[in-house]
Amino acid sequence: MPTLDSVDVTFSSYYPGVIGEITRLHATYYHGHWGFDLSFEAQVGKELSEFMKDFREDRDLLVVALVNGRFAGSIAVNGQLDAVDEARLRWFIVHPDFQGLGLGLKLIEQAMDFSRRAGFRKVILWTFQGLSTARRLYEGAGFCLTEQHQVRQWGNTIVEQKFELDL
Repeated sequence: MPTLDSVDVTFSSYYPGVIGEITRLHATYYHGHWGFDLSFEAQVGKELSEFMKDFREDRDLLVVALVNGRFAGSIAVNGQLDAVDEARLRWFIVHPDFQGLGLGLKLIEQAMDFSRRAGFRKVILWTFQGLSTARRLYEGAGFCLTEQHQVRQWGNTIVEQKFELDL
């Protein structure tokens, strides 16, 4: 298996088409692995588009990982919340072809570094039970599970989880 050192990895922000690439990867991955339906893809596309439309560099972050020039994953920090000292981690995903390289850890590190520099006191994220690799990365960064409940959404029943990190 290749390592991060053996591939050409670059990190970028917005570029034309990236909203579609992030949405497509979320839709195909979560449909294939969890059976999520059209409502999930529509929600990701809508919310990501709104985030980018209102994007401000002082409070928001989008990091895109490229491996050998190919879209490999993303993460975002959404500082557009009602609480001025709180941000939300969003759209964290690594393409299956590039999982295991350490990209997820690099993406989370960049998001947390930005959150600290931006002056946020807390970062939250919503996910669901079963994403064990992502959970290990979240907990490794200091996030703690603070809430969970069963919901019916995206054509499925999941246990939604909220994680929080005090910075």
